[in-house]
Amino acid sequence: MTLPADTDRLDRFLLPHAGVRGVRVHLHETWQRIAASEAYPAAVGGTLGEAVAACALFTAHAKVDGRLSVQLRGEGPMRALFAECTAQGTLRGLAHFDPAAAQAAGPDLRRLAGDDAVMAITIENPGPGRDPTRYQGLVGMAAAGLAEAFETYFRQSEQLPTRLLLTTTDHSCAGLMLQKLPGDSGDDDGWNRANALFDTLREDELQAWTSEQLLRRLFAEEEAQPLGGRALAFGCSCSRERVEGVLMSLGHEEAMAATAQHGHAEVRCEFCGQSYMFDPAEVDALFTDAPVPMAAPDRLQ
Repeated sequence: MTLPADTDRLDRFLLPHAGVRGVRVHLHETWQRIAASEAYPAAVGGTLGEAVAACALFTAHAKVDGRLSVQLRGEGPMRALFAECTAQGTLRGLAHFDPAAAQAAGPDLRRLAGDDAVMAITIENPGPGRDPTRYQGLVGMAAAGLAEAFETYFRQSEQLPTRLLLTTTDHSCAGLMLQKLPGDSGDDDGWNRANALFDTLREDELQAWTSEQLLRRLFAEEEAQPLGGRALAFGCSCSRERVEGVLMSLGHEEAMAATAQHGHAEVRCEFCGQSYMFDPAEVDALFTDAPVPMAAPDRLQ
């Protein structure tokens, strides 16, 4: 498959006559790094790639000084999914699933995640104190795919008419999002024209075209205006200090017991595969050298 020259990027644009703003995301090396963490069945990997692309798309127009994440929890073959894009343009993601059941479920999100699954879009920005300022919106799983589910969310919860095309292959994932500008921007038929053009775009074209080709071939009559963009890359926020916090949250006795079988405690990050090892003396020192226990996260992030 031919990849565009401007992969691993986010690019914003404007359709001034239609009163529509847009953003295109294409990920190759970033997606390869995320997908390499697990042997994902096609349906799970496809959904994860779409969620990763969507995360990046959503940061284009939302105020994100910290991170934006998409998280799904359900009782279906794909029990959980997490994707995140930070203000620095780093991305990561993973999914938990039952291999046999996920293969049989197919790509329909309602079967893959389960009827009662809920997806959350969360923005965490630095707050005035230690805790971040958090905004969260919930997405129901009444749709067969992520794009349709997100379109419904923006239309109903944000009152923003939105179109999304999300696509994943073994090599890359990509996304295109159009949103009507708030207010009365654009002419009366602008949103309808933008929708009609959007509907002509195929997934393989979104995967293969550069941002410049997309604007020239799809929106030439709308005199699309590029608004700049930024590079995207894989990035993980795990660290030895975070793992120390996880071990301390277990308590001294349980943390020491974790070293008994192999002579050391090992914690592996699910996002990047980095392993952190602690021998018994290092584990003991976490408790004996610190007069006040550190606050610990409930999971490795």
